Amino acid sequence: MSIIQPALRIALTPGEPAGIGPDLCVMLAQHDHAFQLVAIADPELLAKRAEMLGLPLSLHAFDANAAIVPQTASSIHVLPVELTTPATCGQLNEANARYVLKTITRAVRGCLDGLFAAMVTGPVHKGVINAAGIAFTGHTEYIAGISGGQPVMMLATPGLRVALATTHLPLSDVSKAITHNRLRTVLRILHRELQTRMAISEPKILVCGLNPHAGEGGHLGREEIEIIEPVLEGLRRQGVIVEGPLPADTVFTPDFLNRADAILAMYHDQGLPVLKHLGFGRAVNITLGLPLIRTSVDHGTALELAGSGQANPGSLEYALETASTMAGSGS
Repeated sequence: MSIIQPALRIALTPGEPAGIGPDLCVMLAQHDHAFQLVAIADPELLAKRAEMLGLPLSLHAFDANAAIVPQTASSIHVLPVELTTPATCGQLNEANARYVLKTITRAVRGCLDGLFAAMVTGPVHKGVINAAGIAFTGHTEYIAGISGGQPVMMLATPGLRVALATTHLPLSDVSKAITHNRLRTVLRILHRELQTRMAISEPKILVCGLNPHAGEGGHLGREEIEIIEPVLEGLRRQGVIVEGPLPADTVFTPDFLNRADAILAMYHDQGLPVLKHLGFGRAVNITLGLPLIRTSVDHGTALELAGSGQANPGSLEYALETASTMAGSGS
């Protein structure tokens, strides 16, 4: 007997209104989807951007009490949040900073309340939000501040998943940030969510060393000996399949990747250049460790492309596909 999966409702926040986020939202709405897509945005913004792009778009007011219906091409449901002031393509305006945060907040609350199965976020501009007098370090931190949890960043593209032990830190601060507790926590979250969110029963995780040649037996640094190896050994005793620490200049070769479900890099630019080289435009940013499913694009606001029709929706398409797959795995 086949199992009928429940219909899914996914929230989409287009992000910075002067950037390509609204364009991408309109582009995605041109196709049928097996889930219901709900844009949390200003309806007039989407309508104007569709007109600029020359694309058809029917906007439907979102009704939380209505049945979940799959999205049909050239239409989208909208949970309205009004812009503070009209947005102009390519021109940042501090007045709309709180609008961006309101859309994210509504998506998070909707996920926590069970209204949405997942949320997908378009690119935001951190600088303009901070310029508006709002302390903002990023999407992930903002979402975690509302929802709780211990966020872990993982980017994925077909054939490769890369999680990060540390994220946006100066290179000079990375070594002291990699502690026993932090590394153990990140690996436990990564292992658990590969099982629960991605339906991998026995995840195999490869762990990069911090130093060149993974420290070369202590001659090029002792973080591998004093921190990374003891954490990995403790996790192995608990049944977690982890291999490493491995030299980062060889771990991304086919022999290693063929036996890995994910790779843990020690810092941002150790793992992400490889992933973006392999899958730029078809990669997704996944936030693990939250009490909700959140995916995002792997690119910025691209202000110069807003309204031009030249934006590439590939990353947002993959973010939606990944979110729906993760939500389905947990249903």
